[in-house]
Amino acid sequence: MTQLNKQKQIVLRFHPSALLLATQLLLLVLYAVFDGLHNERAILSAFSIVILMLVVWVVQRSPAVNWVAWILALPVFILNLLSTQTVNPNLIAWTALLEGILYFYGAGSLIAYMLGDTDVTTDELFAAGATYTLLAWGFAYFYLACQTWLPGSIISTVTSGRALTFVELLFLSFTNLSSTGLSDIVPVTTLSRVIVMLEQFAGVGYIAIVVSRLIGMTLQRKAAKGNQLHHTTK
Repeated sequence: MTQLNKQKQIVLRFHPSALLLATQLLLLVLYAVFDGLHNERAILSAFSIVILMLVVWVVQRSPAVNWVAWILALPVFILNLLSTQTVNPNLIAWTALLEGILYFYGAGSLIAYMLGDTDVTTDELFAAGATYTLLAWGFAYFYLACQTWLPGSIISTVTSGRALTFVELLFLSFTNLSSTGLSDIVPVTTLSRVIVMLEQFAGVGYIAIVVSRLIGMTLQRKAAKGNQLHHTTK
Protein backbone atom coordinates (compact mmCIF):
# COMPACT_ATOMS: atom_id res chain seq x y z
CA MET A 1 0.00 0.00 0.00
CA THR A 2 1.44 3.37 -1.01
CA GLN A 3 1.91 6.23 1.41
CA LEU A 4 -0.79 8.23 -0.42
CA ASN A 5 -3.36 5.46 0.04
CA LYS A 6 -2.48 5.20 3.72
CA GLN A 7 -3.00 8.93 4.18
CA LYS A 8 -6.30 8.73 2.28
CA GLN A 9 -7.54 5.94 4.54
CA ILE A 10 -6.59 7.95 7.65
CA VAL A 11 -8.57 10.96 6.39
CA LEU A 12 -11.61 8.85 5.46
CA ARG A 13 -11.77 7.41 8.97
CA PHE A 14 -13.08 10.78 10.11
CA HIS A 15 -16.48 12.01 9.12
CA PRO A 16 -16.28 15.38 7.34
CA SER A 17 -18.66 16.86 9.89
CA ALA A 18 -16.03 16.20 12.59
CA LEU A 19 -13.46 18.17 10.62
CA LEU A 20 -16.01 20.89 9.94
CA LEU A 21 -16.90 21.18 13.63
CA ALA A 22 -13.23 21.31 14.67
CA THR A 23 -12.44 23.91 12.01
CA GLN A 24 -15.28 26.20 13.02
CA LEU A 25 -14.35 25.95 16.70
CA LEU A 26 -10.77 26.77 15.72
CA LEU A 27 -12.05 29.78 13.79
CA LEU A 28 -13.62 31.07 17.01
CA VAL A 29 -10.18 30.94 18.61
CA LEU A 30 -8.64 32.73 15.63
CA TYR A 31 -11.18 35.54 15.96
CA ALA A 32 -9.74 36.20 19.42
CA VAL A 33 -6.10 35.71 18.42
CA PHE A 34 -6.16 38.02 15.39
CA ASP A 35 -8.58 40.59 16.82
CA GLY A 36 -7.44 44.09 15.89
CA LEU A 37 -4.44 43.01 13.79
CA HIS A 38 -3.81 44.65 10.43
CA ASN A 39 -4.03 41.41 8.44
CA GLU A 40 -6.99 40.00 10.41
CA ARG A 41 -9.48 40.28 7.54
CA ALA A 42 -7.31 38.50 4.98
CA ILE A 43 -6.36 35.65 7.33
CA LEU A 44 -9.93 35.01 8.49
CA SER A 45 -11.27 35.22 4.92
CA ALA A 46 -8.76 32.59 3.83
CA PHE A 47 -9.79 30.37 6.72
CA SER A 48 -13.45 30.88 5.81
CA ILE A 49 -12.71 29.53 2.34
CA VAL A 50 -11.41 26.32 3.95
CA ILE A 51 -14.69 26.04 5.84
CA LEU A 52 -16.60 26.50 2.57
CA MET A 53 -14.76 23.52 1.11
CA LEU A 54 -15.63 21.44 4.17
CA VAL A 55 -19.29 22.42 3.91
CA VAL A 56 -19.36 21.20 0.29
CA TRP A 57 -17.63 17.98 1.41
CA VAL A 58 -20.30 17.50 4.09
CA VAL A 59 -23.03 17.84 1.47
CA GLN A 60 -21.30 15.39 -0.85
CA ARG A 61 -21.16 12.75 1.90
CA SER A 62 -24.86 13.21 2.73
CA PRO A 63 -28.19 12.54 0.93
CA ALA A 64 -28.36 16.16 -0.27
CA VAL A 65 -28.03 17.18 -3.93
CA ASN A 66 -24.38 17.95 -4.70
CA TRP A 67 -24.87 20.39 -7.58
CA VAL A 68 -26.88 22.75 -5.39
CA ALA A 69 -23.93 23.06 -3.01
CA TRP A 70 -21.54 23.79 -5.88
CA ILE A 71 -23.87 26.41 -7.37
CA LEU A 72 -23.84 28.17 -4.00
CA ALA A 73 -20.18 27.58 -3.16
CA LEU A 74 -18.56 28.79 -6.39
CA PRO A 75 -19.93 32.37 -6.33
CA VAL A 76 -19.28 32.57 -2.57
CA PHE A 77 -15.69 31.48 -3.17
CA ILE A 78 -15.21 34.15 -5.85
CA LEU A 79 -16.91 36.86 -3.81
CA ASN A 80 -14.78 35.98 -0.79
CA LEU A 81 -11.64 36.45 -2.84
CA LEU A 82 -12.90 39.80 -4.15
CA SER A 83 -13.83 40.98 -0.66
CA THR A 84 -10.21 40.58 0.45
CA GLN A 85 -9.17 43.07 -2.23
CA THR A 86 -11.82 45.76 -1.79
CA VAL A 87 -14.41 46.96 0.68
CA ASN A 88 -17.78 47.21 -1.07
CA PRO A 89 -21.03 47.11 0.97
CA ASN A 90 -23.04 45.38 -1.75
CA LEU A 91 -20.27 42.83 -2.26
CA ILE A 92 -20.15 42.13 1.47
CA ALA A 93 -23.95 41.81 1.68
CA TRP A 94 -24.31 39.44 -1.27
CA THR A 95 -21.38 37.32 -0.08
CA ALA A 96 -22.94 37.06 3.38
CA LEU A 97 -26.37 36.21 1.98
CA LEU A 98 -25.09 33.44 -0.30
CA GLU A 99 -22.77 32.09 2.36
CA GLY A 100 -25.63 31.96 4.84
CA ILE A 101 -27.77 30.03 2.35
CA LEU A 102 -24.92 27.59 1.74
CA TYR A 103 -24.48 27.03 5.49
CA PHE A 104 -28.21 26.39 5.88
CA TYR A 105 -28.09 23.92 3.00
CA GLY A 106 -25.16 22.16 4.66
CA ALA A 107 -27.07 22.05 7.96
CA GLY A 108 -30.10 20.62 6.18
CA SER A 109 -27.99 17.92 4.54
CA LEU A 110 -26.57 16.89 7.92
CA ILE A 111 -30.04 16.79 9.46
CA ALA A 112 -31.17 14.52 6.61
CA TYR A 113 -28.13 12.34 7.30
CA MET A 114 -28.91 12.09 11.03
CA LEU A 115 -32.59 11.32 10.43
CA GLY A 116 -31.85 8.77 7.72
CA ASP A 117 -31.51 5.74 10.02
CA THR A 118 -32.28 4.48 13.50
CA ASP A 119 -28.68 3.97 14.64
CA VAL A 120 -26.62 6.57 16.48
CA THR A 121 -23.01 6.52 15.33
CA THR A 122 -20.02 8.63 16.28
CA ASP A 123 -20.35 10.29 12.88
CA GLU A 124 -23.86 11.42 13.73
CA LEU A 125 -22.79 12.85 17.06
CA PHE A 126 -20.18 14.96 15.29
CA ALA A 127 -22.83 15.88 12.72
CA ALA A 128 -25.10 17.14 15.51
CA GLY A 129 -22.40 19.53 16.69
CA ALA A 130 -21.46 20.61 13.17
CA THR A 131 -25.10 21.28 12.31
CA TYR A 132 -25.44 23.55 15.32
CA THR A 133 -22.41 25.62 14.30
CA LEU A 134 -23.61 25.77 10.69
CA LEU A 135 -26.94 27.19 11.83
CA ALA A 136 -25.19 29.73 14.05
CA TRP A 137 -22.88 30.89 11.27
CA GLY A 138 -25.69 30.91 8.72
CA PHE A 139 -27.84 33.26 10.78
CA ALA A 140 -24.79 35.41 11.59
CA TYR A 141 -24.23 35.91 7.85
CA PHE A 142 -27.89 36.85 7.48
CA TYR A 143 -27.45 39.42 10.25
CA LEU A 144 -24.42 40.78 8.42
CA ALA A 145 -26.36 41.14 5.18
CA CYS A 146 -29.24 42.79 7.05
CA GLN A 147 -26.92 45.24 8.80
CA THR A 148 -25.14 46.09 5.54
CA TRP A 149 -28.33 46.81 3.60
CA LEU A 150 -30.12 48.40 6.57
CA PRO A 151 -27.52 50.23 8.69
CA GLY A 152 -28.51 50.50 12.32
CA SER A 153 -30.90 47.54 12.13
CA ILE A 154 -28.89 45.77 14.87
CA ILE A 155 -27.35 47.81 17.66
CA SER A 156 -25.19 47.27 20.71
CA THR A 157 -26.39 48.64 24.04
CA VAL A 158 -22.76 48.75 25.21
CA THR A 159 -21.01 50.54 22.33
CA SER A 160 -23.47 52.45 20.17
CA GLY A 161 -22.94 54.49 17.03
CA ARG A 162 -21.01 51.96 14.94
CA ALA A 163 -21.65 48.91 12.79
CA LEU A 164 -21.25 45.61 14.61
CA THR A 165 -18.38 43.31 13.70
CA PHE A 166 -19.01 39.81 12.40
CA VAL A 167 -17.87 38.35 15.73
CA GLU A 168 -20.51 40.42 17.52
CA LEU A 169 -23.16 39.25 15.05
CA LEU A 170 -21.98 35.66 15.54
CA PHE A 171 -22.25 36.18 19.29
CA LEU A 172 -25.83 37.40 18.77
CA SER A 173 -26.52 34.32 16.66
CA PHE A 174 -25.24 31.87 19.27
CA THR A 175 -27.18 33.55 22.08
CA ASN A 176 -30.40 33.39 20.08
CA LEU A 177 -29.88 29.84 18.81
CA SER A 178 -29.27 28.65 22.36
CA SER A 179 -32.11 30.84 23.72
CA THR A 180 -29.65 32.52 26.11
CA GLY A 181 -30.53 36.06 25.05
CA LEU A 182 -28.00 38.29 26.86
CA SER A 183 -29.68 41.42 25.42
CA ASP A 184 -26.51 43.49 24.93
CA ILE A 185 -27.00 43.28 21.14
CA VAL A 186 -30.56 43.84 19.97
CA PRO A 187 -32.46 44.05 16.66
CA VAL A 188 -34.39 47.28 16.17
CA THR A 189 -35.98 46.90 12.73
CA THR A 190 -38.70 44.56 11.52
CA LEU A 191 -36.40 42.56 9.24
CA SER A 192 -33.72 42.00 11.87
CA ARG A 193 -36.33 41.00 14.43
CA VAL A 194 -37.88 38.53 12.01
CA ILE A 195 -34.46 36.91 11.46
CA VAL A 196 -34.00 36.68 15.24
CA MET A 197 -37.41 35.04 15.66
CA LEU A 198 -36.67 32.56 12.89
CA GLU A 199 -33.37 31.64 14.55
CA GLN A 200 -35.03 31.18 17.94
CA PHE A 201 -37.61 28.91 16.31
CA ALA A 202 -34.85 26.98 14.50
CA GLY A 203 -32.86 26.54 17.72
CA VAL A 204 -35.81 25.19 19.70
CA GLY A 205 -36.88 22.95 16.81
CA TYR A 206 -33.37 21.56 16.37
CA ILE A 207 -33.08 20.61 20.03
CA ALA A 208 -36.63 19.22 20.18
CA ILE A 209 -36.51 17.15 16.99
CA VAL A 210 -32.92 16.23 16.14
CA VAL A 211 -30.96 16.26 19.40
CA SER A 212 -33.74 14.69 21.48
CA ARG A 213 -34.10 11.95 18.84
CA LEU A 214 -30.37 11.17 18.99
CA ILE A 215 -30.49 11.06 22.80
CA GLY A 216 -33.57 8.83 22.75
CA MET A 217 -32.02 6.38 20.29
CA THR A 218 -28.79 6.30 22.30
CA LEU A 219 -30.66 5.45 25.50
CA GLN A 220 -32.73 2.86 23.67
CA ARG A 221 -29.61 1.20 22.27
CA LYS A 222 -27.98 1.09 25.71
CA ALA A 223 -31.16 -0.41 27.19
CA ALA A 224 -31.25 -3.05 24.47
CA LYS A 225 -27.60 -3.95 25.10
CA GLY A 226 -28.31 -4.17 28.83
CA ASN A 227 -31.24 -6.51 28.28
CA GLN A 228 -29.19 -8.65 25.91
CA LEU A 229 -26.38 -8.91 28.46
CA HIS A 230 -28.89 -9.77 31.20
CA HIS A 231 -30.37 -12.63 29.14
CA THR A 232 -26.88 -13.89 28.24
CA THR A 233 -25.77 -14.15 31.86
CA LYS A 234 -28.85 -16.16 32.85
